[in-house]
Amino acid sequence: MRLSCKIGFAFLSFASLGPALAAPLPSGKAGARDVVSTSLLSTRVAQGSSPQPSVPAAATTSGQTKGTSTSASAIPSAITVSQDPRPTLDAGTFVNTMRAAATYKRIAEEGGWPTLPAGTVLKVGDKGPFVVTLRQRLAREGDLPAEQITGSTFDADVARAVKRFQARHGLFESGSVRTKTLEALNVSAEQRHRQLVASIKRLIDSRFAFGERYVVVNIPSATVEAVESGQVARRYVAVVGKADRPSPEVETRITTVNLNPTWTVPVSLIKKDIIPQVRKDPAYLAKMKIRILDAKGQEVDPQALDWTTNSAVNYTLRQDPGTTNSLGQIRIDMPNRDAVYLHDTPSKRLFAQDARFYSSGCVRVADIGGFAEWLLRGTNGPDGAWDQINLQTAIASGARQDIRLARPVPIAWVYLTGYATSDGTVQFRNDVYGLDTHRPGSDPGMQDLDVPTTASLRSRRL
Repeated sequence: MRLSCKIGFAFLSFASLGPALAAPLPSGKAGARDVVSTSLLSTRVAQGSSPQPSVPAAATTSGQTKGTSTSASAIPSAITVSQDPRPTLDAGTFVNTMRAAATYKRIAEEGGWPTLPAGTVLKVGDKGPFVVTLRQRLAREGDLPAEQITGSTFDADVARAVKRFQARHGLFESGSVRTKTLEALNVSAEQRHRQLVASIKRLIDSRFAFGERYVVVNIPSATVEAVESGQVARRYVAVVGKADRPSPEVETRITTVNLNPTWTVPVSLIKKDIIPQVRKDPAYLAKMKIRILDAKGQEVDPQALDWTTNSAVNYTLRQDPGTTNSLGQIRIDMPNRDAVYLHDTPSKRLFAQDARFYSSGCVRVADIGGFAEWLLRGTNGPDGAWDQINLQTAIASGARQDIRLARPVPIAWVYLTGYATSDGTVQFRNDVYGLDTHRPGSDPGMQDLDVPTTASLRSRRL
Protein backbone atom coordinates (compact mmCIF):
# COMPACT_ATOMS: atom_id res chain seq x y z
CA MET A 1 0.00 0.00 0.00
CA ARG A 2 1.27 3.46 -0.88
CA LEU A 3 1.66 5.68 2.16
CA SER A 4 1.77 9.36 1.37
CA CYS A 5 3.59 11.13 4.18
CA LYS A 6 0.95 13.27 5.84
CA ILE A 7 1.52 15.86 8.52
CA GLY A 8 -1.31 15.96 11.04
CA PHE A 9 -3.30 19.17 11.41
CA ALA A 10 -1.85 19.74 14.88
CA PHE A 11 1.42 20.60 13.21
CA LEU A 12 -0.23 23.16 10.95
CA SER A 13 -1.66 25.11 13.85
CA PHE A 14 0.04 28.15 15.30
CA ALA A 15 0.03 26.55 18.73
CA SER A 16 2.60 24.04 17.53
CA LEU A 17 4.97 26.77 16.41
CA GLY A 18 5.57 28.26 19.84
CA PRO A 19 8.43 27.51 22.24
CA ALA A 20 8.85 23.91 23.31
CA LEU A 21 7.71 23.27 26.85
CA ALA A 22 9.49 20.06 27.78
CA ALA A 23 12.04 20.28 30.58
CA PRO A 24 15.15 18.07 30.72
CA LEU A 25 15.51 15.36 33.30
CA PRO A 26 18.32 15.74 35.81
CA SER A 27 21.30 13.58 34.91
CA GLY A 28 21.23 10.23 36.65
CA LYS A 29 17.81 10.79 38.20
CA ALA A 30 14.30 9.65 37.45
CA GLY A 31 10.95 11.13 38.26
CA ALA A 32 7.91 9.29 39.53
CA ARG A 33 8.31 6.88 36.63
CA ASP A 34 11.09 5.77 34.35
CA VAL A 35 11.35 7.38 30.94
CA VAL A 36 12.85 6.25 27.68
CA SER A 37 16.39 7.50 27.22
CA THR A 38 16.24 10.37 24.75
CA SER A 39 18.23 13.22 23.27
CA LEU A 40 16.75 16.30 21.70
CA LEU A 41 19.69 16.69 19.36
CA SER A 42 22.04 13.85 18.58
CA THR A 43 24.82 11.89 20.21
CA ARG A 44 28.18 11.86 18.56
CA VAL A 45 29.09 8.29 19.48
CA ALA A 46 32.63 7.64 20.65
CA GLN A 47 34.47 5.40 18.24
CA GLY A 48 36.56 2.51 19.41
CA SER A 49 34.58 1.94 22.59
CA SER A 50 35.16 -1.45 24.10
CA PRO A 51 32.09 -3.65 23.83
CA GLN A 52 30.68 -5.48 26.84
CA PRO A 53 31.79 -9.13 26.47
CA SER A 54 29.08 -10.89 28.47
CA VAL A 55 26.18 -12.68 26.76
CA PRO A 56 23.59 -11.30 27.14
CA ALA A 57 25.33 -8.06 28.05
CA ALA A 58 24.34 -4.47 28.48
CA ALA A 59 24.79 -1.50 26.20
CA THR A 60 27.39 1.09 27.07
CA THR A 61 26.36 4.00 29.22
CA SER A 62 24.63 7.08 27.94
CA GLY A 63 26.42 10.34 27.36
CA GLN A 64 25.65 13.97 26.85
CA THR A 65 24.59 15.02 23.42
CA LYS A 66 26.48 17.23 21.03
CA GLY A 67 25.68 19.02 17.84
CA THR A 68 23.77 21.97 16.51
CA SER A 69 20.55 22.45 14.64
CA THR A 70 19.90 24.48 11.53
CA SER A 71 16.26 24.99 12.46
CA ALA A 72 15.11 28.42 13.52
CA SER A 73 12.82 26.96 16.18
CA ALA A 74 14.33 26.43 19.59
CA ILE A 75 14.93 22.85 20.68
CA PRO A 76 14.55 21.98 24.38
CA SER A 77 17.63 21.15 26.41
CA ALA A 78 19.11 17.74 25.72
CA ILE A 79 18.66 14.78 28.01
CA THR A 80 20.78 11.75 27.12
CA VAL A 81 20.94 9.09 24.45
CA SER A 82 22.94 5.89 24.27
CA GLN A 83 26.53 6.15 23.08
CA ASP A 84 26.72 2.44 22.27
CA PRO A 85 28.76 2.29 19.04
CA ARG A 86 27.20 -0.96 17.91
CA PRO A 87 24.52 -0.46 15.24
CA THR A 88 21.06 -1.93 15.54
CA LEU A 89 21.47 -3.52 12.12
CA ASP A 90 24.62 -4.90 10.55
CA ALA A 91 25.55 -7.95 8.50
CA GLY A 92 25.68 -10.08 11.66
CA THR A 93 22.37 -9.02 13.21
CA PHE A 94 20.43 -11.95 11.77
CA VAL A 95 22.67 -14.72 13.07
CA ASN A 96 23.32 -12.93 16.39
CA THR A 97 19.59 -12.62 16.96
CA MET A 98 19.12 -16.28 16.03
CA ARG A 99 21.58 -17.25 18.75
CA ALA A 100 19.84 -14.98 21.25
CA ALA A 101 16.46 -16.51 20.39
CA ALA A 102 17.85 -19.98 21.11
CA THR A 103 19.13 -18.76 24.49
CA TYR A 104 15.79 -17.24 25.47
CA LYS A 105 13.93 -20.34 24.32
CA ARG A 106 16.09 -22.39 26.67
CA ILE A 107 15.45 -19.93 29.52
CA ALA A 108 11.71 -20.14 28.91
CA GLU A 109 11.80 -23.94 28.83
CA GLU A 110 13.68 -23.92 32.14
CA GLY A 111 10.90 -21.94 33.80
CA GLY A 112 11.78 -18.38 32.92
CA TRP A 113 12.49 -15.88 35.69
CA PRO A 114 10.74 -14.53 38.79
CA THR A 115 8.53 -11.44 38.67
CA LEU A 116 7.96 -8.57 41.08
CA PRO A 117 4.54 -7.46 42.38
CA ALA A 118 2.76 -4.58 40.67
CA GLY A 119 3.65 -1.22 42.18
CA THR A 120 7.10 -2.32 43.36
CA VAL A 121 9.60 0.54 43.71
CA LEU A 122 13.20 -0.25 44.61
CA LYS A 123 16.30 1.90 44.97
CA VAL A 124 19.75 1.86 46.48
CA GLY A 125 19.61 1.15 50.21
CA ASP A 126 16.37 -0.85 50.15
CA LYS A 127 16.33 -4.28 51.77
CA GLY A 128 13.99 -7.24 51.84
CA PRO A 129 12.59 -10.17 49.85
CA PHE A 130 11.81 -8.04 46.78
CA VAL A 131 15.51 -7.22 46.46
CA VAL A 132 16.25 -10.95 46.64
CA THR A 133 13.81 -11.51 43.78
CA LEU A 134 15.32 -8.61 41.82
CA ARG A 135 18.81 -10.09 42.13
CA GLN A 136 17.57 -13.44 40.84
CA ARG A 137 15.76 -11.74 37.98
CA LEU A 138 18.76 -9.67 36.89
CA ALA A 139 21.11 -12.63 37.10
CA ARG A 140 18.87 -14.74 34.87
CA GLU A 141 19.69 -12.58 31.82
CA GLY A 142 23.28 -11.88 32.84
CA ASP A 143 22.84 -8.25 33.88
CA LEU A 144 23.98 -9.21 37.40
CA PRO A 145 26.98 -11.57 37.69
CA ALA A 146 26.04 -15.00 39.03
CA GLU A 147 28.32 -14.62 42.06
CA GLN A 148 26.24 -11.61 43.18
CA ILE A 149 22.87 -13.35 43.07
CA THR A 150 22.58 -13.75 46.84
CA GLY A 151 21.78 -10.94 49.24
CA SER A 152 18.80 -8.87 50.29
CA THR A 153 20.29 -5.38 50.00
CA PHE A 154 19.95 -3.08 46.98
CA ASP A 155 23.60 -2.06 46.76
CA ALA A 156 25.81 -0.43 44.11
CA ASP A 157 26.22 -3.75 42.28
CA VAL A 158 22.47 -4.12 41.90
CA ALA A 159 22.17 -0.50 40.77
CA ARG A 160 24.76 -1.12 38.05
CA ALA A 161 22.90 -4.25 36.96
CA VAL A 162 19.61 -2.32 36.80
CA LYS A 163 21.31 0.31 34.63
CA ARG A 164 22.57 -2.40 32.29
CA PHE A 165 19.06 -3.81 32.07
CA GLN A 166 17.60 -0.35 31.42
CA ALA A 167 20.16 0.34 28.68
CA ARG A 168 19.18 -2.88 26.91
CA HIS A 169 15.53 -1.85 26.96
CA GLY A 170 15.94 1.76 25.86
CA LEU A 171 15.00 3.08 29.29
CA PHE A 172 16.46 5.99 31.22
CA GLU A 173 19.40 4.58 33.17
CA SER A 174 18.35 5.66 36.66
CA GLY A 175 19.59 2.54 38.45
CA SER A 176 16.31 2.27 40.36
CA VAL A 177 13.17 0.23 39.68
CA ARG A 178 10.02 2.19 38.94
CA THR A 179 7.03 1.77 36.63
CA LYS A 180 8.65 1.35 33.21
CA THR A 181 11.56 -0.75 34.46
CA LEU A 182 9.17 -2.93 36.47
CA GLU A 183 7.04 -3.50 33.39
CA ALA A 184 10.10 -4.59 31.40
CA LEU A 185 11.35 -6.85 34.20
CA ASN A 186 8.01 -8.64 34.35
CA VAL A 187 7.83 -9.48 30.64
CA SER A 188 8.17 -13.25 30.41
CA ALA A 189 11.08 -15.10 28.83
CA GLU A 190 8.59 -16.72 26.45
CA GLN A 191 7.44 -13.31 25.22
CA ARG A 192 11.04 -12.13 24.81
CA HIS A 193 11.72 -15.23 22.76
CA ARG A 194 8.71 -14.44 20.56
CA GLN A 195 9.99 -10.89 20.02
CA LEU A 196 13.36 -12.19 18.87
CA VAL A 197 11.77 -14.74 16.53
CA ALA A 198 9.40 -12.12 15.10
CA SER A 199 12.34 -9.82 14.40
CA ILE A 200 14.22 -12.67 12.75
CA LYS A 201 11.29 -13.37 10.45
CA ARG A 202 11.14 -9.71 9.46
CA LEU A 203 14.84 -9.81 8.57
CA ILE A 204 14.85 -13.11 6.72
CA ASP A 205 14.12 -11.62 3.28
CA SER A 206 16.36 -8.60 3.67
CA ARG A 207 18.80 -7.81 0.88
CA PHE A 208 20.06 -4.59 2.38
CA ALA A 209 23.15 -3.10 0.76
CA PHE A 210 25.47 -2.54 3.70
CA GLY A 211 28.23 -0.13 2.82
CA GLU A 212 31.01 1.84 4.44
CA ARG A 213 28.34 4.37 5.39
CA TYR A 214 24.65 3.62 5.87
CA VAL A 215 21.64 4.71 7.94
CA VAL A 216 19.36 2.62 10.16
CA VAL A 217 15.97 3.70 11.50
CA ASN A 218 14.69 1.26 14.10
CA ILE A 219 11.02 2.18 14.34
CA PRO A 220 10.32 0.78 17.85
CA SER A 221 13.37 2.65 19.18
CA ALA A 222 12.38 5.90 17.43
CA THR A 223 16.02 6.58 16.63
CA VAL A 224 18.14 7.15 13.54
CA GLU A 225 21.69 5.78 13.38
CA ALA A 226 24.38 7.11 11.06
CA VAL A 227 26.74 4.15 10.68
CA GLU A 228 30.29 4.48 9.46
CA SER A 229 33.03 1.83 9.31
CA GLY A 230 30.78 -0.62 11.14
CA GLN A 231 30.05 1.65 14.10
CA VAL A 232 27.44 4.26 14.94
CA ALA A 233 29.00 7.67 14.30
CA ARG A 234 25.89 9.55 15.45
CA ARG A 235 22.56 8.53 16.88
CA TYR A 236 19.58 10.85 16.45
CA VAL A 237 16.28 10.99 18.31
CA ALA A 238 13.33 10.65 15.95
CA VAL A 239 9.55 10.83 15.85
CA VAL A 240 8.05 7.95 13.87
CA GLY A 241 4.60 6.86 12.71
CA LYS A 242 1.74 6.43 15.11
CA ALA A 243 -0.01 3.07 15.38
CA ASP A 244 -2.84 3.94 12.99
CA ARG A 245 -0.42 5.39 10.40
CA PRO A 246 2.72 3.32 10.97
CA SER A 247 6.12 3.92 9.44
CA PRO A 248 6.79 1.12 6.93
CA GLU A 249 9.84 -1.12 6.66
CA VAL A 250 11.94 0.24 3.80
CA GLU A 251 15.28 -0.56 2.17
CA THR A 252 16.50 2.06 -0.30
CA ARG A 253 19.09 4.82 -0.70
CA ILE A 254 19.20 8.45 0.34
CA THR A 255 19.82 10.43 -2.82
CA THR A 256 19.05 14.08 -2.13
CA VAL A 257 18.92 16.65 0.64
CA ASN A 258 16.19 19.25 0.03
CA LEU A 259 16.72 22.65 1.65
CA ASN A 260 13.72 24.90 2.28
CA PRO A 261 11.28 22.30 0.94
CA THR A 262 7.68 23.02 0.05
CA TRP A 263 4.92 20.78 1.38
CA THR A 264 1.98 19.60 -0.71
CA VAL A 265 -1.07 19.06 1.48
CA PRO A 266 -2.58 15.57 1.00
CA VAL A 267 -6.19 15.42 -0.17
CA SER A 268 -7.33 13.81 3.07
CA LEU A 269 -6.02 16.75 5.11
CA ILE A 270 -7.57 19.24 2.71
CA LYS A 271 -10.94 17.65 3.48
CA LYS A 272 -10.48 17.09 7.21
CA ASP A 273 -8.45 20.12 8.23
CA ILE A 274 -7.92 22.84 5.64
CA ILE A 275 -11.52 23.32 4.46
CA PRO A 276 -12.95 23.52 8.02
CA GLN A 277 -10.23 26.00 9.01
CA VAL A 278 -10.85 28.25 6.01
CA ARG A 279 -14.56 28.22 6.78
CA LYS A 280 -13.75 29.52 10.26
CA ASP A 281 -11.02 31.92 9.17
CA PRO A 282 -10.84 33.03 5.51
CA ALA A 283 -7.30 34.35 6.13
CA TYR A 284 -6.07 30.96 7.33
CA LEU A 285 -4.23 29.99 4.12
CA ALA A 286 -2.38 33.29 4.01
CA LYS A 287 -1.34 32.94 7.66
CA MET A 288 -0.02 29.44 7.01
CA LYS A 289 1.59 30.49 3.70
CA ILE A 290 -0.36 27.90 1.74
CA ARG A 291 -0.98 28.62 -1.94
CA ILE A 292 -3.67 27.15 -4.20
CA LEU A 293 -2.47 25.98 -7.64
CA ASP A 294 -4.52 24.79 -10.58
CA ALA A 295 -3.67 21.96 -12.99
CA LYS A 296 -1.34 24.28 -14.94
CA GLY A 297 0.51 25.36 -11.81
CA GLN A 298 -1.08 28.81 -11.83
CA GLU A 299 -1.92 30.36 -8.47
CA VAL A 300 -5.62 30.66 -7.66
CA ASP A 301 -7.19 33.25 -5.37
CA PRO A 302 -8.74 31.44 -2.35
CA GLN A 303 -11.80 33.69 -2.65
CA ALA A 304 -12.48 32.16 -6.07
CA LEU A 305 -13.29 28.79 -4.47
CA ASP A 306 -16.59 27.80 -2.86
CA TRP A 307 -15.48 26.74 0.62
CA THR A 308 -18.95 25.49 1.50
CA THR A 309 -18.12 22.52 -0.73
CA ASN A 310 -15.11 20.22 -1.08
CA SER A 311 -14.05 21.74 -4.40
CA ALA A 312 -10.62 22.60 -2.94
CA VAL A 313 -9.60 18.95 -3.32
CA ASN A 314 -9.46 19.51 -7.09
CA TYR A 315 -6.51 21.85 -6.61
CA THR A 316 -2.97 21.54 -5.29
CA LEU A 317 -2.45 23.21 -1.92
CA ARG A 318 1.23 23.86 -1.34
CA GLN A 319 2.89 25.38 1.71
CA ASP A 320 5.79 27.74 1.03
CA PRO A 321 9.26 27.07 2.45
CA GLY A 322 10.13 28.62 5.79
CA THR A 323 10.27 28.09 9.52
CA THR A 324 6.53 27.38 9.68
CA ASN A 325 6.62 24.76 6.93
CA SER A 326 5.38 21.41 8.20
CA LEU A 327 8.51 19.69 6.86
CA GLY A 328 10.73 22.21 8.59
CA GLN A 329 13.77 23.46 6.72
CA ILE A 330 15.29 20.17 5.53
CA ARG A 331 13.84 17.10 3.85
CA ILE A 332 15.88 13.92 3.23
CA ASP A 333 14.78 12.25 0.00
CA MET A 334 14.90 8.45 -0.26
CA PRO A 335 12.90 7.18 -3.26
CA ASN A 336 10.57 4.32 -2.28
CA ARG A 337 7.15 2.96 -3.20
CA ASP A 338 5.65 4.08 0.13
CA ALA A 339 6.50 7.74 -0.55
CA VAL A 340 8.00 8.25 2.90
CA TYR A 341 11.07 10.23 3.86
CA LEU A 342 12.92 11.89 6.76
CA HIS A 343 12.46 15.54 7.56
CA ASP A 344 12.74 18.45 9.96
CA THR A 345 9.75 19.83 11.88
CA PRO A 346 8.76 23.20 13.34
CA SER A 347 7.38 21.37 16.37
CA LYS A 348 10.40 20.30 18.43
CA ARG A 349 8.68 19.45 21.68
CA LEU A 350 7.76 15.92 20.57
CA PHE A 351 11.45 14.98 20.62
CA ALA A 352 11.27 15.30 24.42
CA GLN A 353 8.63 12.59 24.75
CA ASP A 354 9.53 9.13 25.97
CA ALA A 355 7.14 7.56 23.42
CA ARG A 356 7.71 9.31 20.10
CA PHE A 357 5.05 7.82 17.81
CA TYR A 358 3.17 10.80 16.42
CA SER A 359 3.87 11.09 12.70
CA SER A 360 1.87 9.79 9.77
CA GLY A 361 4.47 7.45 8.33
CA CYS A 362 7.47 9.68 7.76
CA VAL A 363 10.31 10.14 10.26
CA ARG A 364 11.15 13.47 11.86
CA VAL A 365 14.77 13.80 12.92
CA ALA A 366 16.19 15.95 15.71
CA ASP A 367 19.36 17.83 14.73
CA ILE A 368 18.42 17.36 11.10
CA GLY A 369 21.19 19.83 10.15
CA GLY A 370 23.87 17.65 11.70
CA PHE A 371 22.40 14.62 9.98
CA ALA A 372 22.35 16.41 6.62
CA GLU A 373 25.97 17.47 7.09
CA TRP A 374 26.96 13.84 7.72
CA LEU A 375 25.05 12.67 4.63
CA LEU A 376 26.63 15.36 2.46
CA ARG A 377 30.19 14.51 3.38
CA GLY A 378 32.06 14.21 0.09
CA THR A 379 29.47 16.30 -1.75
CA ASN A 380 30.73 19.78 -2.57
CA GLY A 381 28.62 22.88 -3.00
CA PRO A 382 29.38 26.23 -4.63
CA ASP A 383 31.43 27.28 -1.60
CA GLY A 384 33.14 24.00 -0.88
CA ALA A 385 32.05 21.28 1.54
CA TRP A 386 28.50 21.33 2.89
CA ASP A 387 29.38 22.11 6.51
CA GLN A 388 27.01 23.65 9.05
CA ILE A 389 27.88 27.21 8.03
CA ASN A 390 27.18 26.60 4.35
CA LEU A 391 23.98 24.73 5.14
CA GLN A 392 22.74 27.50 7.41
CA THR A 393 23.65 30.12 4.82
CA ALA A 394 21.74 28.28 2.11
CA ILE A 395 18.70 27.85 4.36
CA ALA A 396 18.81 31.51 5.39
CA SER A 397 18.53 32.51 1.74
CA GLY A 398 15.01 31.09 1.74
CA ALA A 399 15.49 29.55 -1.69
CA ARG A 400 14.55 25.96 -2.31
CA GLN A 401 17.61 23.89 -3.17
CA ASP A 402 17.98 20.19 -3.97
CA ILE A 403 21.46 18.85 -3.21
CA ARG A 404 22.14 15.48 -4.82
CA LEU A 405 24.57 13.31 -2.87
CA ALA A 406 27.77 12.53 -4.74
CA ARG A 407 27.32 8.99 -3.50
CA PRO A 408 23.88 7.75 -2.34
CA VAL A 409 23.77 6.41 1.20
CA PRO A 410 21.90 3.11 1.84
CA ILE A 411 19.12 3.37 4.42
CA ALA A 412 16.97 0.75 6.13
CA TRP A 413 13.83 1.34 8.16
CA VAL A 414 13.45 -1.78 10.28
CA TYR A 415 11.05 -2.98 12.93
CA LEU A 416 13.18 -4.81 15.49
CA THR A 417 11.62 -5.28 18.92
CA GLY A 418 14.27 -7.82 19.85
CA TYR A 419 17.77 -8.10 18.42
CA ALA A 420 21.35 -8.88 19.38
CA THR A 421 24.44 -6.85 18.59
CA SER A 422 27.92 -8.05 17.69
CA ASP A 423 29.06 -8.67 21.28
CA GLY A 424 25.94 -10.67 22.13
CA THR A 425 24.09 -7.84 23.87
CA VAL A 426 20.35 -8.53 23.57
CA GLN A 427 18.17 -5.47 23.13
CA PHE A 428 14.39 -5.19 23.48
CA ARG A 429 11.91 -2.44 22.60
CA ASN A 430 8.13 -2.19 22.94
CA ASP A 431 6.00 -3.65 20.15
CA VAL A 432 4.29 -0.33 19.42
CA TYR A 433 2.49 -1.58 16.29
CA GLY A 434 1.49 -4.97 17.69
CA LEU A 435 3.38 -6.87 14.99
CA ASP A 436 4.79 -9.45 17.41
CA THR A 437 1.41 -10.50 18.75
CA HIS A 438 1.04 -14.27 18.72
CA ARG A 439 -2.11 -15.31 16.93
CA PRO A 440 -3.86 -18.66 17.46
CA GLY A 441 -2.65 -21.20 14.97
CA SER A 442 0.61 -19.38 14.24
CA ASP A 443 3.95 -20.87 15.17
CA PRO A 444 5.88 -18.71 17.64
CA GLY A 445 8.90 -20.98 17.44
CA MET A 446 11.85 -21.27 15.12
CA GLN A 447 11.12 -24.61 13.56
CA ASP A 448 10.48 -23.04 10.17
CA LEU A 449 13.78 -21.13 10.16
CA ASP A 450 16.64 -22.90 8.43
CA VAL A 451 19.70 -21.64 10.30
CA PRO A 452 22.43 -22.97 7.95
CA THR A 453 20.93 -21.30 4.88
CA THR A 454 19.85 -18.04 6.52
CA ALA A 455 22.77 -17.38 8.81
CA SER A 456 23.47 -13.90 7.49
CA LEU A 457 21.86 -11.01 5.75
CA ARG A 458 22.58 -11.19 2.05
CA SER A 459 23.23 -7.78 0.57
CA ARG A 460 22.18 -6.66 -2.86
CA ARG A 461 22.99 -3.66 -4.95
CA LEU A 462 20.31 -0.98 -4.77
